[in-house]
Amino acid sequence: MKTGADVIGAALARAGATHAFGIPGGEVLALMQGLDAAGLQFVLVKHENGGGFMAEGLWHMTGALPVLVATLGPGVANAVNVVANALQDRVPLIFLTGCVDAAEAETYTHQVFDHQAMLRPVVKGSFRLTKGAVAAGMAKAISLACAGQPGPVHVDVPIGVAEALAEEASRADLWISAPGLPPAEGLARALSALQAARRPLAIAGVDAVNEAAGPAIAAFCRAHAIPLVTTYKGKGLMPESDPLSLGGAGLSPKADRILLPLIAQADCVLLLGYDPIEMRIGWRAAFGPGQTVIDLAPAPRDHGMHRADIPLIGGIAPTLRALAHAAPRRWPGAEPDAARAQLKAAFADPDGWGPHAVFATLRAVMPPETVVTADSGAHRILVSQMWDSPAPRLILQSSGLCTMACAVPLAAGAKIGRPEAPVLAFVGDAGLEMGAGELATLTAQGLPVIVCVLVDHSLTLIEMKQRASQRPNLGVDFGGPGTDFAALARAFGGHGVAVSDRQSLAHEARAALSRDRFTLIAAEIPRRAYDGAF
Repeated sequence: MKTGADVIGAALARAGATHAFGIPGGEVLALMQGLDAAGLQFVLVKHENGGGFMAEGLWHMTGALPVLVATLGPGVANAVNVVANALQDRVPLIFLTGCVDAAEAETYTHQVFDHQAMLRPVVKGSFRLTKGAVAAGMAKAISLACAGQPGPVHVDVPIGVAEALAEEASRADLWISAPGLPPAEGLARALSALQAARRPLAIAGVDAVNEAAGPAIAAFCRAHAIPLVTTYKGKGLMPESDPLSLGGAGLSPKADRILLPLIAQADCVLLLGYDPIEMRIGWRAAFGPGQTVIDLAPAPRDHGMHRADIPLIGGIAPTLRALAHAAPRRWPGAEPDAARAQLKAAFADPDGWGPHAVFATLRAVMPPETVVTADSGAHRILVSQMWDSPAPRLILQSSGLCTMACAVPLAAGAKIGRPEAPVLAFVGDAGLEMGAGELATLTAQGLPVIVCVLVDHSLTLIEMKQRASQRPNLGVDFGGPGTDFAALARAFGGHGVAVSDRQSLAHEARAALSRDRFTLIAAEIPRRAYDGAF
């Protein structure tokens, strides 16, 4: 006879889950056994936050449904950050938590609090499984996580439900449908606007990535001579070497000063799965009264960041096929070409040693198929502007929540999912110190990830904001001699080295590509090296 935990595991396996990440506790032992019986590999991590990001990294590479497991109380509380990140970054994370049975919770209080009440603000939905309806509950949870804009769903699993024999059928239908065409009236209005446009411009984002709409977007833009801007999450939807690609945008004021004036010149703006949750405040109300804004999205937009004259709810690829038209001559003044040249010059690698040199050197050394992850901080903004992506999901980051300590676990999950590809994590010194425990996970799982730490002994992005607002330097510079990151890597079983010039960095990166364990390269850069960079 199967148990409730077996039903849960079978449901997740049918939905495409291959791994579960987390930290065990007594309340999830039966649940973990059910996952294992269904073929899901459990990966022990050092913190639930890291486990959620590993699950996301794997999903980006393979499409496997991401699963995070936490025990009751502190395990659930530890995971709130990564669950909130999944909501803002549109990740269909299934968050399984153990809990005591309802009758026991009436009189037993140790580590017991209302998981659902705490998590509801940061999940698409929260379910507490009950005997006799485990399969139905899992089907609802998985369907909700994957429908429309993906997002996290919490499933609270009482011990008694996981352990009890389950007489119910283990199969339940999922309610997930492929996005179709928007209504005909909206399509006709959009087609008319595009046919009349002489200066159309497209902006694409995370929803286009989640729909795997890159080929359709690239083909449409080329066929209709429409330049494309993407968010950081959307980098690579069109290869950034394409003359029509204007690269990623969202956090760099330097890039905004080039792109926003170009967007203001467009007579028609085509939004393709563009979610402005990634963007700076300057992108609010970015479209003027003389422009027609066509907003193609998987679900109605309620963000209020910008208007949409022609909202289209539907799938990107089929809708673009329906919007094919005879393209008139576009952008006769060649303003997009000028903007592309300005962007290239603005983020060119200058002489000398600093973050530009780090990113340019590693881009030259690393193969085109390298998967890059970036932690939050000044380095993320610059590398997102400098690093060319030939395809989607080759630069992973937290763009909605912009949380720290995500790069190393994202890289770990990506390497599990795509072991043949080089994986490189960019992280600041503060971010690595925040999540250093996951270096042990790299060793335990045998993952030869390359970790590049930008070492400047400061919370640089915040320090820059302090100076810009004429506030005193407070709480941003690290005290003491600083962490010996190379020694830290060796202590965790990896190879560690510090570099401070291009030649040494290139040499160490090439060596890391053939190493069978993780490599940590501590790139020591000058203080205030990001001034004027982005």
